[in-house]
Amino acid sequence: MDLFYVLLILLVVTRAFGELAARVGQPALVGELVSGVVLGTFIAQHSDMVPTLAALESSEVFKAITDLGMFFLMLYAGIEMQPNKILQHSKTSAVVALGGMALPLLMGVVLGYLYLPESYFLTTQALFIGVALAITAVPATVKILIDLNKLNSESGQVIVSAAVIDDVLSLLLLAWLTALVSVGESQEALEIGVIAIKIALFFAITIIVGFFVFPFGGKFLIKLKEKELDFSAMLIAALAFAVLAEMLHLHFILGSFVAGVFFGRKTVDSKTYESVRSKVSGMTFGFLAPIFFASIGLNLNIAVFGEIPMFLLVLVVVAFIGKFIGAGVSALAVGMPRKEAAAVGVGMSARGAVELVIADIALEAGIFTVPDIQSAILDNLFSAVVVMAIVTTVATPVLLKWIYGK
Repeated sequence: MDLFYVLLILLVVTRAFGELAARVGQPALVGELVSGVVLGTFIAQHSDMVPTLAALESSEVFKAITDLGMFFLMLYAGIEMQPNKILQHSKTSAVVALGGMALPLLMGVVLGYLYLPESYFLTTQALFIGVALAITAVPATVKILIDLNKLNSESGQVIVSAAVIDDVLSLLLLAWLTALVSVGESQEALEIGVIAIKIALFFAITIIVGFFVFPFGGKFLIKLKEKELDFSAMLIAALAFAVLAEMLHLHFILGSFVAGVFFGRKTVDSKTYESVRSKVSGMTFGFLAPIFFASIGLNLNIAVFGEIPMFLLVLVVVAFIGKFIGAGVSALAVGMPRKEAAAVGVGMSARGAVELVIADIALEAGIFTVPDIQSAILDNLFSAVVVMAIVTTVATPVLLKWIYGK
């Protein structure tokens, strides 16, 4: 009964805030995050009125549901990825993607070493900031470009293609980061080498299965008559890859993402593809994703604005500057007009679900909590990254409208 009560409250509140966000021209995830913040603030002040919601932090069942939210978010992100888009404007997109990822990653790591206290987790913490700054949110970016009627413009196509390449590169970074988190204190050269071998083994196995087993399974599925077997087959593949990732001490979301990437229009017929995509979308955005985003908001401490205002400001500024210079200057260097290059730099700045997934993984792993070290920045680092993701996602369409309107 308590679980149904919690899900009822969270779904009603998150969907309401998501609709409000959409009506003012923002992605629904912004509203869902804000709903979590509002709920979290209310619960903190009136925990005696809502004891069931106040106990969510220690609920294993609720944690399992949020894990499913991460699983389906990454599965959908993989299904939505269209590798053929990388071939469009390939030279420009590759340069923009590399510049737009390398500079924010470097700036994030430097920021971590400048502001965070010395500890055995410092490398992982600095890398976490770098990875969070390096990723571009493909779904949020595409939604913004569609709203501005610029998806098929030169800059729009470069942004989307470069964001897809960023997703591939971020997958490798995510594998490295999650493996570092699992290593914990020991970050010696031998351990790093073992991590590299595990990552290589994971991708070697999944690529072989994806290229050779998935197409065979897709042809076999077409001949079967069992209801919803296509959806079950997709879940079985994603769960199998997730189990493989965990066996290699990587995070399960890598498995679900890779399974989604290999489940494409060439693996199955277009009707089956659209059917499975629609079902995964419904399960993700109709149920699990709002719950996950709300849980992120619940963990956000609004005291971050008062306790580490300077670091928060620097983080947001670095998030914009890193992408704008890294992607924008790269676009300019390969011959794009100044206005289009500026649009690319701004368009690559939107963050989204993947940053929040990474932040949640880091929070659960405890890398923000180091024994015997007191640091206001560490205590609020999770909240700072969430605020950065919200601000960049909200500001990107505003800045793009200004650039395209000039």
